[in-house]
Amino acid sequence: MRAVLQKVVQASVTVNNKVVGEIGRGVCVLVGISNDDTRDDMEYIAKKIIGIRVFDDAEGNMWKKSTQDLGLEILCVSQFTLYGKTTKGSKPDFHDAMKSDRSRQFFDDFVERLGQLYDCSKIATGEFGAMMQVSLVNDGPVTLELDSRKFSYEKPDPALAAKLAAKAAAKEQRRNVFGQKTNAKELDTSGD
Repeated sequence: MRAVLQKVVQASVTVNNKVVGEIGRGVCVLVGISNDDTRDDMEYIAKKIIGIRVFDDAEGNMWKKSTQDLGLEILCVSQFTLYGKTTKGSKPDFHDAMKSDRSRQFFDDFVERLGQLYDCSKIATGEFGAMMQVSLVNDGPVTLELDSRKFSYEKPDPALAAKLAAKAAAKEQRRNVFGQKTNAKELDTSGD
């Protein structure tokens, strides 16, 4: 499960020129659900949303208070495109996103769980499956990516790094040799 959390002064969702969800100060969260997400993923993201410290304390110290600490609002918007792959071609591939028949219930259960952990009266949503216009005033700006699978970007294994560097060097050497042969042929034909 993925989420993009933005600290906001205010946010709203409009469908067909009608506001269907709005909040004041708090967080606006775009929520993506993958094919293999479980209740564990749901629990992780819900707890992270209400507990992550993106607000200042009373003395103005940054990163000290959470949405829950300050009793602020949350706007959740379903966003299957968070699972879009763009590595091949020009058209995004959304096969990793949970299909709408299952994801609608999963999203509803997620919002319900968020309300159980926090306060359902402080949670607003968009309209699942609709074309929505999301408006917000980002405060900071602060935008964070959350992922229940906790992917990390670690340095590669030194042996693997050396192997990749050797392959790159060999490829560059082949390019240089090919370039020298091409230049030599051009020199030979220029004398005719």
